[in-house]
Formats: sequence, structure tokens, C-alpha cells
Amino acid sequence: MTIQSELSVKPHDRLQAALTEDLAQVNALIRERMASEHAPRIPEVTAHLVDAGGKRVRPMLTLAAAGICGYGGLYHVHLAATVEFIHTATLLHDDVVDESEQRRGRPSANLLWDNQSSVLVGDYLFARAFQLMTEPERMDVLRVLSNAAATIAEGEVLQLTAAQNLATTEETYLKVVRGKTAALFSAATEVGAMIADAPEAVQRAFFEYGDALGISFQIADDILDFGGVSAQTGKNIGDDFRERKLTLPLIKAIAKADEEERTFWKRTIEKGDQQEGDLQTCLGLLTKYGALEEARSEAFDWSAKAKAALDAVPEHEMKTMLSDLADYVVARIN
Repeated sequence: MTIQSELSVKPHDRLQAALTEDLAQVNALIRERMASEHAPRIPEVTAHLVDAGGKRVRPMLTLAAAGICGYGGLYHVHLAATVEFIHTATLLHDDVVDESEQRRGRPSANLLWDNQSSVLVGDYLFARAFQLMTEPERMDVLRVLSNAAATIAEGEVLQLTAAQNLATTEETYLKVVRGKTAALFSAATEVGAMIADAPEAVQRAFFEYGDALGISFQIADDILDFGGVSAQTGKNIGDDFRERKLTLPLIKAIAKADEEERTFWKRTIEKGDQQEGDLQTCLGLLTKYGALEEARSEAFDWSAKAKAALDAVPEHEMKTMLSDLADYVVARIN
């Protein structure tokens, strides 16, 4: 069977099927812990996002890593729920920062309720995540997940300071992506191996897999923003341009811009003066300089690094699924 035909059944769907029992426990634990006796707004807001059809990729990474490493206990479920709570909290905060109106193809929580509710419920979910991550009583696991939470926040702040700054480099972009996206992917896989007491080399391999997968995933998402299907991405085409986010394709095009083009980028990105037809001009400049193609090549490179990291991981049917997942992340932009 070719990679393309295997990918016709999406790897995360195959992972989901392999992890059905564990995922049911994760979902039950999420619903139990997102409840609030005194603040009904909390489960209302959380359920809106949780029920929106997220793929649960990050918690599945934790469950898969633990399963591949032969874990036989119960705490992989706690760690997977922790990862999903951290992820959901960051989404609630992101939508406020970005003034987003859509998330996973539905109106964002801040649009349906208000910014205050989104921020405070996000804070509640972070607190719940920290409660959950202490329950296995593993200081090494606690260190990895708490470090990831701090790194995510740091990445978001770095993105905020780098946004609208035409001097932002690809190196800064990579730091942002490692913070806001890859940190949770790598923590998710690493703690799955860690709770199973896998050898350090295997724990490291899972960290490197998650790190590379997260970077590949984010670059692919940034490319799709300029040409994906709205139903697939869950957001509108060109949102990053409208929100003046300097993603990898934009950084590459700006670096090659002539004087007239820099004037365009200064007006639209630095000053935020966007007019009718500016998105089409932006897309034309991305095409002119091959920015999307270059970014696509880098996404494939990171996907290959993710797959290579799995060489040190024990053989298991889910190992193949993780490898296929790295292929699928970039197949979306093929």
C-alpha cells in the first residue's frame, strides 16, 4: 500500500480507533473536571469548544507514547486530559488576543460570550490542568508539563512583540512556533514515555518527534491560511494577513521585497491600513517570490525529522501511525 492510499484513512482516525477505550476515559475525565458547582459559565464555555469536534491529537500523542512503551497503569489518562486542558485554555486566550470570530468552524467563545469569560475560563482550565498533572505524583512529569505551559505563554508573548515588525526573522518565527505550538506536542509525547518509565533515549526520541511534528504542523497551518479550504482549516482564508501575523511565508516574501513592495508591507502589516484587494496583492507577492513553496519545503523537512526520531522508539502498530501522522501533516499542503 502506498503512503497516499494509506493516508486516505487519516492517521489520527486510525490512532483514535486504536485508542478508543483510553480516549473514552480521557473524555469522561475532561467532562468531570471541567464541571463547576458555583460557576455554570465554565462548563458552558468549555463544552462549546470541547464539543466543536477537535481531533484530540495532543492527548492521543500522550496515550500512544505510553502504549508504545508498554505502560499498564491509569495515569496516562490524567496526563492526556492535562494536555487537552492546556491546549483548550490556550485556544480561549488566543481568540481573545487575536479578536477571532471563528474556531473549529464555529463562532469563537469570545464572540458568543465575551472576552472576560474566555480569559477567566481559560485560567480555570489551566488551574485544572495543574491539579491533574500533580496526581501521578511524578516530579519529572510535572516538570515537563509545567515547563511546557510556561514556554507556550512565552511563545505567545514573543509572537505579540514580533507581530507587525517587518524586521522579524525566520529564527524568531521558529522560536515562536517552538513555544506556542511545538512545546505542547513534545511535552505530550515525552510524558507518555516518561510515565511508562521508558529508557531516557526513548523519552528523548519522543520529545524530538513531538517537537518536529509541532513545527511541521504549524508551518503547514500557516501555508493553508493562504490557500486552504475554510472548512478544513476552521478559519477564513487570509486571517493571518488580516491579523498582521508575520508567519513564515510572509517573512520570506518580505525579505525579498523591493522598495515599492516594502511600502505595501509597511502599510498593511506595520500600520494596519488594509484596503480592498490587498489580500490578492499579498498572495501575488507570495507567488512571485516562491514563499509558499519554500515554506512547504521546510514543513516537509521537519516532517522527515519527526519520522527519523521514531527510529529509537520500540516497534508497535501505533509507531507506524505516528510516522503516518507526520506524513499527513504535510500531505495537507502537497
